[in-house]
Amino acid sequence: MNIPVSLPLDNDDFLRRECPNCARQFKWHDGPASEEAENQPPADAYYCPFCGVAAATDQWWTTEQVEYTQGVAMPAAIQALDDELGSAFKGMSSKNFNIKQTGHLDVPDEPDPLTEPDDMMIVASPCHGWEPIKVPEDTTSPIHCLVCGQAFAL
Repeated sequence: MNIPVSLPLDNDDFLRRECPNCARQFKWHDGPASEEAENQPPADAYYCPFCGVAAATDQWWTTEQVEYTQGVAMPAAIQALDDELGSAFKGMSSKNFNIKQTGHLDVPDEPDPLTEPDDMMIVASPCHGWEPIKVPEDTTSPIHCLVCGQAFAL
C-alpha cells in the first residue's frame, strides 16, 4: 500500500527538519537550489548544522511530521482493511452457513494539514554553497555544513 503524504515548504522552498541527535530544528532546501546542485550526486547522509553529527537522509523528520504522516496513513490503512474484509466475506455463504458483514471499522479523521511559516534565515556554507539551509535568526557560530560537516562562522 502506498499512501502519498505532502509536507509543506516555506515560500523559499525549504522543508523543516529535526536533528535525530540534538533535536534542534532547521530547514534544508527541497530539491536543487541551483544548477550546480543539480549536478551533485545524491547524499547518503547529512550533517546537523548545530551538533555536526551525521545521519542518513531519511532520519531528519520532525516530531510533528511523523505524527502528521501517521495521522494521514492510519485512516487510509483502516479504510483499505475494511474494504478487504468486505471483499473477503462477500459470497461466503452455503446452505449450512451465511457470513455477512454487518458493520465497518471506525476510520479516524485525517489531521489538519501542516503549515510552514516563513521563519529562519538562509545560510550557505563556504564549502558547499549549493546546499543552503535555514537556521533560526538567533543562531550563533559555528554552523556545520549540511554536506560535509565542516564548521564555519556565520
